Amino acid sequence: MEKLKKEAKGKLPRHIGLILDGNRRWAKKRNLNVNLGHLAGYETLRKILFSLLDLGIKYLSIFALSNENVKKRSPQELQYIYGLIINVIDIISNDPVIKEEKVRINVIGRLSLLPLDVRKKINELIEKTKDHDQKFLNICIMYDGRLEIIDAVKSILEDKIDPKDVNIDLIKNYLYTKDFPELDYIIRTGMKDGKRISGFLLWDASYAEFRFRDDFWPDYNEEMLIKDIREYLRRTRRLGK
Repeated sequence: MEKLKKEAKGKLPRHIGLILDGNRRWAKKRNLNVNLGHLAGYETLRKILFSLLDLGIKYLSIFALSNENVKKRSPQELQYIYGLIINVIDIISNDPVIKEEKVRINVIGRLSLLPLDVRKKINELIEKTKDHDQKFLNICIMYDGRLEIIDAVKSILEDKIDPKDVNIDLIKNYLYTKDFPELDYIIRTGMKDGKRISGFLLWDASYAEFRFRDDFWPDYNEEMLIKDIREYLRRTRRLGK
């Protein structure tokens, strides 16, 4: 990572988004229970998360569970996923790196749809890291980018904002991601059948660069991450200019 930092010369993306796709397909390819795919996906996330912190990425957003995912999963699989979320929160909240790096963690989405025990764990994690101010981790759970914009519009209407005052900055201030800058780079795995972002941070992805990989998320590793960051560094971002 130190070599990559030197190569970047201050041009690293400020805000990276990760779409963790392919856990179930990874498991099925190996004739394993799909829950083992989710577990393997978590192990990969833990490694990549700490690699990104080490690299110096300030903002990181992770698409962990969408509303559409939930609709397509069995009650048994969802129960496993919710249990895994609780375990992951316990591990993250007690990891010394989170404290050392002063990582503030936020969880966004329609969290009211989650079971009560999961919501309590999420709130505990947010509360525990609320005073951290050096790096920022956004975890998207029960999330849909269209619903985020709908919720922002509803709040604007409820606040009786004059239509003349509605602009890009105002809408941004009503989004779940109001404390995060726009995305610079989105990496998505498991894309063997197309190129899409499935509603991930739609407003903030307006000028993001994209990197799509065939590899399933559990197979993603630090070597791939380094290649993907180097790919970003090679690109010229015009940002609409």
